[in-house]
Formats: sequence, C-alpha cells, structure tokens
Amino acid sequence: MNRTDRLYALVEELRAVSPRPRSARWLAARFEVSTRTIERDIAALQAGGVPIWAEPGRTGGYVVDRARTLPPVNLTAGETVAMALALHRLGGTPFAAAGASALRKLLAVLPAADAAEAHRLAGRVHLVGGGPATPVPAAVADAVTARRVLRLRYADRAGTDSVREVEPLGYLGNPTHWYLLAWCRLRDALRCFRTDRILAVTPLPEPVTRRWRPADLDIPTERVRSLSLL
Repeated sequence: MNRTDRLYALVEELRAVSPRPRSARWLAARFEVSTRTIERDIAALQAGGVPIWAEPGRTGGYVVDRARTLPPVNLTAGETVAMALALHRLGGTPFAAAGASALRKLLAVLPAADAAEAHRLAGRVHLVGGGPATPVPAAVADAVTARRVLRLRYADRAGTDSVREVEPLGYLGNPTHWYLLAWCRLRDALRCFRTDRILAVTPLPEPVTRRWRPADLDIPTERVRSLSLL
C-alpha cells in the first residue's frame, strides 16, 4: 500500500470506530508499518485539516471527528456516468440546479484517472431530445423548501388568468410535467398547479403550517409513489 492509499485508509479506520480511539501501535500492526510512520502520517493528516486528536491514557489513542469528515468517493466509471445520467434527467424539475451542483461536486472529488475514464465513457452515451419541458420557477422551489406561502398568477387549461394565494405542500411529477401541490386559499381546497402555467410568483413571509397525505389527493393511491432516498 502506498502512502496516499494508507492516509485514506487511516482516516477510514478511525472513522469506522469513532469516537473510540485507535493506538499508534494498533494502527502500525494494521497497516504493517512502524509506529513512527503512523505518527508521521497522523501529523500529515492533521496538517491537512483532518480533525484528528490524541486521547491520553493507557486506553487512549487517535480519534477522528466523524461528523466533520466524509469517506472518499470511490465510484467506477459506470457508476459515475449512471449518476450523471440520472442527474441530467432532472432538467426541468425543481431540482435541476441542485442536480448540476451535485454533479460538479462529484467530479471534483474523483481521482484524476477515474474522472478521465468516466469522461471517456460519457462521450459514448448519446441522448435524443431534451429533458422535460416543464420549467419550475426558482421562487416556487424555494417556497416548498422553506415552507412559505406564495401568491401566484396562474393560467388554467383554458388560458384564463387568476391570482391566488397558495400554501405549497410539495410536488407531483410525471415524465411530461411537474405540478406544484398546494392548498389554494381561493378554492379552499387542495390543488395541483402545472408549473409551466405559473405566470408570476410572489413569495410571502407567512409560513405554511398545513400538512397533507397522499390519500388527500383525488388520485388512486396505487398510482402515487413517494420519493425515497433508500
């Protein structure tokens, strides 16, 4: 194992057992180097900003702050391109900007050789057409995240304009369009507003306190799936 790999592995070893310590002797045996080498490696990591400290005592050793460190990103070229493709499909959704930012962060932490291989593979992937055409106004996305009331100017399917205050509750999405799910104060009911028909948005300071359940929608529950991060 070269030194760079060992430094990464040291941090991961300490993260795995944090907040319990690992002694220099234990780490030296684990990585088959001398305790002096481990001490130099720890000093290098500390100089680089990794939050590692030494706990004194017979049962002491080195501890890393798990909350302030992240494991290294070790993705194959295929995994990287799969994530890029998934994030590309966010175009036109409320999460397009966040997806682009996530992709930049992912590419920034990949080792140079892995990034180059991923770029080569991505160059062999070709997409026909664009993503969903439905734009989502930034103010709408911000209001859903911050749970703030909005004043909308909205055109219905017949093209008739109306101005109404709504309490944003979430989104409904399908392959073609995105909808703002909100409590409409004008109609005193739950409504879905197609985002490409929202003509103007004014954020209001009032917080949203209302909650909803999928059962509140006039849609068969078997057709509605909540997004999961698992």
